[in-house]
Amino acid sequence: MRIGVVGLGRMGEPIARRLLDSGHEVTVFNRTASRADGLVERGARRAGSPAEVWDSADASITMIADDKALRTVMHGDDGLLRAGPPGRIVIDMSTVSVEASRAVAEEAMAAGIAYLRAPVSGNPSVVEAGNLTIIVSGDRGAFELVEPALRDIGPNVFYLGAGEEARVMKLALNLMVAGTAELMAEALVLGEASGLGRAAMLEVMGTSAVGSPFVKYKTAPLVADDYSATFTATMMHKDLSLALAAGQAVAVPLPVTDLVRRLLEQCMAEGMGDLDLMALLPRLEREAGRDPKIGGV
Repeated sequence: MRIGVVGLGRMGEPIARRLLDSGHEVTVFNRTASRADGLVERGARRAGSPAEVWDSADASITMIADDKALRTVMHGDDGLLRAGPPGRIVIDMSTVSVEASRAVAEEAMAAGIAYLRAPVSGNPSVVEAGNLTIIVSGDRGAFELVEPALRDIGPNVFYLGAGEEARVMKLALNLMVAGTAELMAEALVLGEASGLGRAAMLEVMGTSAVGSPFVKYKTAPLVADDYSATFTATMMHKDLSLALAAGQAVAVPLPVTDLVRRLLEQCMAEGMGDLDLMALLPRLEREAGRDPKIGGV
């Protein structure tokens, strides 16, 4: 399939690599053009703007930072909604607000473009391992056309409906991740203050009723006091703000989500915003009067 990838950050680049390795014809665009160099060497075509992607692609994946970046990529003078032949499909894998996504969907429909919301669950190493989860909503026919390509990126693909269902599901997952991170931090600080070893605690957690892939992913870095970011505290703060807005829109209070967002704000205020979201742990250690070790950064 001829596929564009717009946005070659931490997630976009490995997604483009997986598509290339699966035999797709890939065209790439990034505002910092040099980010595409390695992919071009592997056989990708470089586009000079988002709109230029359509010269050699029938579907385009976007993986960008936030609502503002989404609007720029879609609506700018050289945006994806401004050019190209009928029948195009835009697959947005970013984590953005329900409101911004709905606005893009309306403009895409007016332009004759199928717009799929396809946020993902996983980090770059999960993409590289071929284990990414992709949550999709939007036009069912468009989804069926691109589903094989999506499964080349990650095997866990779920279609949830014709509207903004995928956006809400992604925010629901992330509020659970953030809550789990804070509970792990509290459990570990309590245990260590009581004489337990961190490695032993994490081993028990991983095999207990509360064990999860997230606990397992974080075990080795936490044992090493390594807070190199797979998903930063600042990024999670942004996503929890989106989740709270989504809850407010349907009159659903999210008290734990609000609390964890405020704790992440404290991480950011203490200079840990660019660390992994597990910076919640050294934040709590400081509050408890303990001296956190922060390595790997």
